[in-house]
Amino acid sequence: MSGTSYMEQELRSQPETWREAARIGAADGPLPKAGQRVAVVGCGTSWFMAQSYAALREGAGLGVTDPFPASEAFLGDGRGYDAVLAITRSGTTTEVLRVLEAVKGRIPTVTVLGDPETPAVELSDETVVLPFADERSVVQTRFATTALTLLRAHLGEDVARAVGDAEEALATPIEQEWVDAEQFAFLGSGWTYGLANEAALKMREASQSWTESYPAMEYRHGPISIAAPGRVTWLFGRAPEGLEAEVTRTGARFVSHARDPLADLVLVQRVALERARARGLDPDNPRSLTRSVMLQEPATS
Repeated sequence: MSGTSYMEQELRSQPETWREAARIGAADGPLPKAGQRVAVVGCGTSWFMAQSYAALREGAGLGVTDPFPASEAFLGDGRGYDAVLAITRSGTTTEVLRVLEAVKGRIPTVTVLGDPETPAVELSDETVVLPFADERSVVQTRFATTALTLLRAHLGEDVARAVGDAEEALATPIEQEWVDAEQFAFLGSGWTYGLANEAALKMREASQSWTESYPAMEYRHGPISIAAPGRVTWLFGRAPEGLEAEVTRTGARFVSHARDPLADLVLVQRVALERARARGLDPDNPRSLTRSVMLQEPATS
């Protein structure tokens, strides 16, 4: 594939979209307040951002926060949620719309989305719209990271370092070993486990690569058996003691960077793009995927 793809244009715009999202997130708005019990729902990439946000919010002592894939959200009255936060780029994903409809009038909802002209707006009590982060590529890059930056800023984080690190990640040379690797395992702990899941998904979507993801401390409980020469173990955040040495002994390449983990995800997005190009694939239109999953409703008699 030649030329500049939408994926490349969009992933390269992330420092700019993160700055705008940080401004919105730091302002007083409808996102969950401190002390509220919150359920966060999304599908695919948005679910992984929900995982990261939930870990960050609980870690900051701001209240119980449970992430769910929208298709498996347990939101019965007995759980006592004060709010449901939905994340959806398209605003048309069937499972997210079903959740919003099911809790309407029972649990207050706020949806972070990219397209304001969608059904999610009408079904949500409140919305935070990020049209500047919406995308044309099927493969999500900037919307997901921009949504998480918004949420990090709302939690009180100063994301200036993350923005600077993203700019650095966009200038970092892509190593040929990463482009040629047979297999990737992505690892994370706490909030970076969601990033590991997203990195693995991004590589699969864009380049049809063999990827896996695990909590960093769980990797040694079996999955490390797949590590071997020609394969990569990529860690987001701080490495558990001894892990790098154990991976290195297998002959696999151990990758870990000091930059903000969300910015390191930007580098993985670039690797996924280069792997797609090396294989003659179109990352904007990956096999068997569409921008939004809209399920056909069952017929009623």
